[in-house]
Amino acid sequence: MNRILSNLFEHKSLSRKEARDVMLNIADGKYNDNQLSAFMTVYLMRSITAEELSGFRDAILERRVVVDLGEDGKNVIDIVGTGGDGKNTFNISTAACFVVAGAGRKVVKHGNYGSSSISGSSNVLEHHGVKFTDNPERLQQSLEESGVSFLHAPFFSPALKSVGPVRRSLRMRTFFNMLGPLVNPTMPKNQLLGVYNLKLMRLYRYIAQNEGINCTIVHSLDGYDEISLTSSFKICNNFRELVLEPESLGFARIRQEELSCGQTIDEASDIFDDVLAGRASEAKKNCVIANAAFALSTLTPELPLDNAISIARESLESGGALDKFEQFVKINS
Repeated sequence: MNRILSNLFEHKSLSRKEARDVMLNIADGKYNDNQLSAFMTVYLMRSITAEELSGFRDAILERRVVVDLGEDGKNVIDIVGTGGDGKNTFNISTAACFVVAGAGRKVVKHGNYGSSSISGSSNVLEHHGVKFTDNPERLQQSLEESGVSFLHAPFFSPALKSVGPVRRSLRMRTFFNMLGPLVNPTMPKNQLLGVYNLKLMRLYRYIAQNEGINCTIVHSLDGYDEISLTSSFKICNNFRELVLEPESLGFARIRQEELSCGQTIDEASDIFDDVLAGRASEAKKNCVIANAAFALSTLTPELPLDNAISIARESLESGGALDKFEQFVKINS
């Protein structure tokens, strides 16, 4: 690691194989916390390369706990953001998962505790009594009956588990934020990925095209790693990229403070409940509907976007999304 750090401090980059080897060593616990902290800090000072990101991803997937979710797991989607945008939003992607499930589709969500935010997906689900598992039968049952299966990242990726304490102590975005959305152990063929800047959008698109993933990547131009409706936002997939305005989709523009998750996990959990129960503000509900709609259109590219928005709205406002969440909690508690 000392040699690697010396090279990186001299502005050299890792080859894909070197990056893979480093991540395998991280998974095996071969570095101490100080070395890990220094290694992560390098990528706060310079951009990660496509070769480095691909090599890190290779290693995590190589060592992952493989999960087979049967027939139901073959046409699922993961909805996830990188985090690390510094916006402290409520759990938009997680809520969108249950809206998509309420619309009759299947979601395999890969998530973790928040490292640079108050509430990650694992935080809000655990707060509701969810017990994480790597048991294939339980995960398959959850997917079949509730439409959502949740994979708590440390249970499936040794490297993500080993760096957890260092990430939490740093309390800032690291390159592991970039990796999380790319290393779902089920390797779903469909993904809605939110990124915190345009450079990362290009990296994700490169990996999605190389790996044959049907992936829609989204970024709000004022810095959110999701469709926030607070500004113009960019989307890209394997076929196109375009910039859209909230108003062009029939949504009012949202003020940033309307998306806050509060200062505690209790507050974030209450907001999450309010959204699914239809008690939240129109701003919060519309933000979740917009993200769920793009997930639905990713799964069914021929579906017009305005139809996808209507389906997502119906799922939320009819109580279908809440029903799926309640089933999910019952199965996983």
